[in-house]
Amino acid sequence: MQTLLLLHGAIGAIDQLEPLANELNPYYNVHMLNFPGHGGEEFAEEPFSIALFAQHVLAYMNEKGLNEVNIFGYSMGGYVAMYIAKHYPNKVFKVITLGTKFHWDEHIANRETLMLDPHQIEIKVSYYADTLKQRHGHNEWILVLQRTCEMMLEMGKNNTLKKEDYTNIYTPVLLLLGDRDKMVSCEETLIVYKELSNGQMSVLPNTPHPMEKVDTSLLSFFIKRFI
Repeated sequence: MQTLLLLHGAIGAIDQLEPLANELNPYYNVHMLNFPGHGGEEFAEEPFSIALFAQHVLAYMNEKGLNEVNIFGYSMGGYVAMYIAKHYPNKVFKVITLGTKFHWDEHIANRETLMLDPHQIEIKVSYYADTLKQRHGHNEWILVLQRTCEMMLEMGKNNTLKKEDYTNIYTPVLLLLGDRDKMVSCEETLIVYKELSNGQMSVLPNTPHPMEKVDTSLLSFFIKRFI
């Protein structure tokens, strides 16, 4: 049975991926992990970054004796998976991403961080604030948001993966995008797809960005077909 590692998105945790894991458990040896600071995981001393999260994944694989895995990454988790495929190709069989934002500049970073103000979240979407408190901790959720904002702003200044990096990824990759995703554009996904030497791309119908609104049966179908 092949191993499949599921990676969550920014300010997310493995609880978001449990319905997908349940769909895939009969077919794969499924693993999930929380990135540092997420879902009760201890914070690292250094700031959030794609490189930090990638090292956390590699440390988890080493701890579990996983030499090479398939990776599904949702949103930021997909970016981490692509980073690993670029820098540690011997660790990955295949990569599947969903709703991963590949293009970052200062304007985009500033726009995205405006939506991560904990004070505004508590006022305007208190139910979501409660979800984040339960997911990360009553006080820790604010630090998760702050560090995520700092990471996004840094990516806006210097995007971790450049266009030419995708040309040098030889791992088989499937890029998935929801047709109703308002965060990730089809154009930026197409740009990456065209640079990949061994890439595929598919669009999920009636699918917005939030993982909770994704049809897990449909998503698992695409994952199984690709692997």
